[in-house]
Amino acid sequence: MRHILFSGLLELPWWGYVLVALALTHVTIVGVTVFLHRHQAHRALDLHPAVSHFFRAWLWLTTGMVTREWAAVHRKHHAKCDGAEDPHSPQIAGINRVLWGGVFLYVKAARSAETLERYGHGTPDDWLERNVYSRHTKFGIVLMGLIDLAVFGVVPGAIILAVQLAWIPFWAAGVINGLGHYWGYRNWPTPDWSTNISPWGILIGGEELHNNHHAYPTSAKLSNKWFEVDIGWGYIRTLRALGLAHVKHVAPVPRFIDAKPTADVQTLQAVIANRYDVLAQYAKTLLRAYADEVRELRRAAPDSAGAVRQLRRWLRRDETTLAAPERAALAAALAAALPRSQTLATMWSMRGELAALWRRSSASREQLLEQLQDWCRRAESSGVRSLALFSQSLRRYA
Repeated sequence: MRHILFSGLLELPWWGYVLVALALTHVTIVGVTVFLHRHQAHRALDLHPAVSHFFRAWLWLTTGMVTREWAAVHRKHHAKCDGAEDPHSPQIAGINRVLWGGVFLYVKAARSAETLERYGHGTPDDWLERNVYSRHTKFGIVLMGLIDLAVFGVVPGAIILAVQLAWIPFWAAGVINGLGHYWGYRNWPTPDWSTNISPWGILIGGEELHNNHHAYPTSAKLSNKWFEVDIGWGYIRTLRALGLAHVKHVAPVPRFIDAKPTADVQTLQAVIANRYDVLAQYAKTLLRAYADEVRELRRAAPDSAGAVRQLRRWLRRDETTLAAPERAALAAALAAALPRSQTLATMWSMRGELAALWRRSSASREQLLEQLQDWCRRAESSGVRSLALFSQSLRRYA
């Protein structure tokens, strides 16, 4: 009986089955991050038809997911991120519901004809997609199960199949959609709750770098800092070297020149393209000014220093991402701190004006340039040295 249950075309030690399961699920992860996410949903790269067809077939066998449905749900997530219409935001649905039941939220969103019609454009629509992959989603999983049982035996094959079926629902629908908008660190002050779960994007193919992705959604590379690892980008580079992939977009890397006397159109374009880097640098400048103010107030006005210290926790936060209780707490902190520090009051106000620059979608290029030049003039005549220095650094973006 034991021989029948464990006998397959391959007989491996227990650790061999573990390695096989990890290898098979990793191929699925690569299919999701490279094919579904970066190629289909965001058009960050083009893939050779042979590579695309391999991933489509593999994902059909191991997940039963339909390309159009996945791309549509994900695009809606970006369009409605962390709002009431987001298909799977832990800020709306709760972290436990998304982490442990994210797959059910995905299925519910994927069944919406309106979502598919609005966000599912440009995905495969050939004979295979219409007659096999989309029409017979469960058949692929059944076929994969039969292959696992034949190759590895009944018990090992069943366990491996179970792991394959649970891998994406937990790691992608649960961990990325859940923890990726709840816990971690943030490189960029995006107008949502996205976080980088880990700087080493290996287990989930680089998707751990979720805040980076929301800052630059059309980038084929998800790592932005020198210490971050995106294994998915490694696979893309390998495919590109083999002539099987063409990278269309990557996140901009700031380039600097000597400060121009006055911001021009090229400066405006560079500032907007690197807006998250601009805001990150402004946050650092604001923190340094805050530290200087607290030291000065401790010496000259200890009571005021205590009020100003309440502001520190908010200096890196984006007001647009705050829930109602946090907005109230921020308002209280601002009311207590800013009247005691003209420097911080000026810098706080001008940060909002700077961020509003690239949110004015209806303004012409000439209007935006005039607003940027006016911002720089006022910063440099504000009497706040750190603000004047930041204005100069702004005119170095190229």
